[in-house]
Amino acid sequence: MQRFAEKVALVTAAAQGIGAAVARRIVAEGGAVVVTDLQQDKLDELVAELGSDQALAVKLDVTSREEIDAAVGAAVERFGRLDVLVNNAGACIINSRPEDTLPEDWHRQLDLTLVSAAQCIQSALPHLLESRGNVVTISSVNGLAAFGNTEYSAAKAGQVAMTQNFAARFGSRGVRFNVVAPGTIRTPNWDNQPGALERLGKLYPLRRVGEPEDIAAAVAYLASDDAAWVTGLTLPIEGGVLLGAAALNLGVTD
Repeated sequence: MQRFAEKVALVTAAAQGIGAAVARRIVAEGGAVVVTDLQQDKLDELVAELGSDQALAVKLDVTSREEIDAAVGAAVERFGRLDVLVNNAGACIINSRPEDTLPEDWHRQLDLTLVSAAQCIQSALPHLLESRGNVVTISSVNGLAAFGNTEYSAAKAGQVAMTQNFAARFGSRGVRFNVVAPGTIRTPNWDNQPGALERLGKLYPLRRVGEPEDIAAAVAYLASDDAAWVTGLTLPIEGGVLLGAAALNLGVTD
């Protein structure tokens, strides 16, 4: 498939994991991609893999509106347009009881995960209106149900509400906004926790955690014309974990 032929995407937090998988999928389907992250060396490796004619690396701190505007500008200057924004930046940066979380910790989490996504949309929007493009934001099942990590979960839930409001506001002008909500995904964030993914996988009805490519496939669908009549949607890609604990009792456990 060449669903992204002559289209340009900008992907945040694309140096590894989900973001890198999304970038690979877009290029594999004929698109050009601007990959952004703080890890310049990994971005350069990814561009070398994808080909400099189809990919551009831009170092980006998503908490800086100035740097966001510069990254969007670089995308348009290099490729002449912007059709897709993939908001992938965000991390669970707080590990404390919610009753003990300090105000500044709340602000750090919200700035990184929610406010940054809003600012990326604001910066990209004039170009997306011109191209009648779309935004896909990577949220989490944490934004849909109570899995702990309260501040992170609140930020992810905020992404869903934000997306719905942007979708309602700009649908008549041809710009779509959707969300992918992953469950546990095998990314480098788990490298320092040996055995954790295997233990977590047993909690899923499909008996495994997700791979970055699982999420990239969902993003490619929502960002493509195959989803031309889809907006304001939150698509859980989560191996059945939202079915609840009762689902585990229906299947054969390992």
